[in-house]
Amino acid sequence: MRAMISFLAGGLFGAGLFVSGMTDTTKVQGWLDVFGDWDPTLAFVMGGAIIPMFIAWRLVPGRAPLVGGEFPDLPRPELDHRLITGSVMFGMGWGLAGLCPGPAIASLSYGGWQGALFMVAMLAGMLAAPRVATALDHMAAKA
Repeated sequence: MRAMISFLAGGLFGAGLFVSGMTDTTKVQGWLDVFGDWDPTLAFVMGGAIIPMFIAWRLVPGRAPLVGGEFPDLPRPELDHRLITGSVMFGMGWGLAGLCPGPAIASLSYGGWQGALFMVAMLAGMLAAPRVATALDHMAAKA
C-alpha cells in the first residue's frame, strides 16, 4: 500500500512539474531574469507549493501518517552556515542550468545529453556535500 501511494504521489508530482513548466529550462531562467524578460508565472507554482505546505506543517503535530511511520520534524528556524551554503549552491545550479532535482529527473526522458550531464553533475555535488559540510563545520568551530 505504501509503495502504491508513493508511486501515485511521485507521478502526480512529476505531472505537476511538467504542466507548470518547471521542466522547461527557458521558463525557469525567465523567472530568474528579473531585470530582463521576466516571466512571473512560476510565482503561482511556488505559491501552489508553499501555501499547502504551510497549512500541512500546522496540522502535523499530534498526528501520524495514514500508512505508518512518522512525519519528519519541523525544520529548524535558525539560519546556519550549512543552510546558507546549501541554498547558495542550489540557487547557482538552478540559475545556471534552469533545473533542480525533481525536474532534472523528469527531463532525463527528453533532455538529451545535456539533461544526463546535469544529472551527473548534480549527483557528484550530492556526494561531495557531506564532505563540504564537515569541512565547513570544522572551519566554523575554529572561528
